[in-house]
Amino acid sequence: MTRAARWQRDMVLHDNKMRTLPEVHVHVDSGPQAARQAFEILKGNLEELSLDIEELGAVELVLAEAMNNICEHAYANGIQSGPIDLRCQHRRDGLHFKITDEGQPMPDGRTPLGLAVNVDVDLLDMPEGGFGWFLIQNLAKEVTYRRRNGTNHLSLRMAVALGTPVS
Repeated sequence: MTRAARWQRDMVLHDNKMRTLPEVHVHVDSGPQAARQAFEILKGNLEELSLDIEELGAVELVLAEAMNNICEHAYANGIQSGPIDLRCQHRRDGLHFKITDEGQPMPDGRTPLGLAVNVDVDLLDMPEGGFGWFLIQNLAKEVTYRRRNGTNHLSLRMAVALGTPVS
């Protein structure tokens, strides 16, 4: 298996027998290109859903923010490195993502609140960060985090490809 990524597929059928995409599993090593590598593999596997540009952009933004946070914070901005696993399942209510890593836990054992940052300030006083969790919390649904057996588990749902059968 390549260092950059590996994926596997498992067919998922639901109660109404709507055919959905196979589960996608992407594995990358933390680092500056981790989010880009993972998204490129995922995007190729989502083509059958014919997501519009806004839906695909929202998925990319949320996953990039989440994975970059892992690289910068859980793996201490490159001081440590480790695996990041991304799983995606297509269901009737959208795309369900599970992201796991073996880095440091989130502070206080939970995701940040994701409050809007005040941007009504002078450009020089604009905060450098703080936008990521706001974007994740507002673009994704059912965002949950837990730490179990030394592993971080972040789950979220994107309300895209709703009820979209695969042809």
